[in-house]
Amino acid sequence: MSHLLEARGLTMQFGGVRAVSGVDFVLDPGELRCLIGPNGAGKSTFFKMITGQLRPTAGRVTFRGTDIARLQPHAIARLGLGIKTQVPNVFDGLSVFENLWIAASRRHRGKAVDIAVDRELERLRLTHLRDALVGRLAHGQRQWVELGIVLAADPTLVLLDEPTAGMTQEESTRTAELVRDINRTHTLIVVEHDMAFIRAIATRVTVFNRGEVLAEGSSEAVLADPRVRDAYLGRKAAA
Repeated sequence: MSHLLEARGLTMQFGGVRAVSGVDFVLDPGELRCLIGPNGAGKSTFFKMITGQLRPTAGRVTFRGTDIARLQPHAIARLGLGIKTQVPNVFDGLSVFENLWIAASRRHRGKAVDIAVDRELERLRLTHLRDALVGRLAHGQRQWVELGIVLAADPTLVLLDEPTAGMTQEESTRTAELVRDINRTHTLIVVEHDMAFIRAIATRVTVFNRGEVLAEGSSEAVLADPRVRDAYLGRKAAA
């Protein structure tokens, strides 16, 4: 089976600081991969290189067989890569339906647009809010609307950057359910700090530390790894 996403020797240097150093990473279709690590570990820089927000100093990134390391973000998105950022990127003055409709219309035509919108409204349990202005929604609801915007464009790979940032416990639990449901039809990469959330969704985890991959494997094995405890989890892991 061909890898969906593959990075080889991926490196990012800012002046004399090497934020990411020679990282190799492969992701197969249907995976749900979580990226974790302490602040400054390099995971966010790695994320930005995959999505075209940063051009790597060295190395190669291929998505569905196409080298994307030097492409602009919009070109990468057209290949089927959807990105949800930490801060919701939504149209506050438009309704939930209108936000999703705009996203779906970039991928679909005619009745297929409304079908795609209705599908995401139902998946996200936002049907009752379809006519509500996004700017008046609660933070968690706005996050879910942006997730719907990403999904309405029908990407092959969905990247989520700290999807539970600022959420209540109840909203985080609901988001974990959503992520598991989305993984039934999409491949995902999730960057997250909330370890309870990671435990709720993860099957395979990649741990970054000091710009390199420290550990990778099943969530159970990685979260029990003493090196990971020392680098990231610390006393929380033993609790």
